[in-house]
Amino acid sequence: MSEQKQKTTESAAETAQTCEVFFDGSCPLCRAEIGLYRKSGSDAQFTDISQEDAAPPQEISRAEAMGRFHVRRSDGRLVSGAAAFAELWKATPGWRWLGHIAALPPFVWIGEGLYRLFLLIRPTIQRAVRRAG
Repeated sequence: MSEQKQKTTESAAETAQTCEVFFDGSCPLCRAEIGLYRKSGSDAQFTDISQEDAAPPQEISRAEAMGRFHVRRSDGRLVSGAAAFAELWKATPGWRWLGHIAALPPFVWIGEGLYRLFLLIRPTIQRAVRRAG
């Protein structure tokens, strides 16, 4: 392999971030969104914590895990909300640039505010999606 090609391969591998995504598979919105990231070829591992045999992260309860989006970063740190989305995006081709930007202040703070607003209306949206389905 040429030196240039090897460097390109190594830099691509370094760019790819691995993380574990904990999501609520009983939520139609969550399932659809996770499906999008999977189809995009995300390097993340996905754990549907709505399944009885799936364990939520050690640091939080199943109810906490079901109520908010969580990601275990490649360094082992558990993050949630906007910071969790930034980590998932960093691990997903086509989204990596957005993940790096979204992880920076003030964008992560703005994203967190928007995510908290979404959490307030999430149950209403879920009910509407379930009725339509």
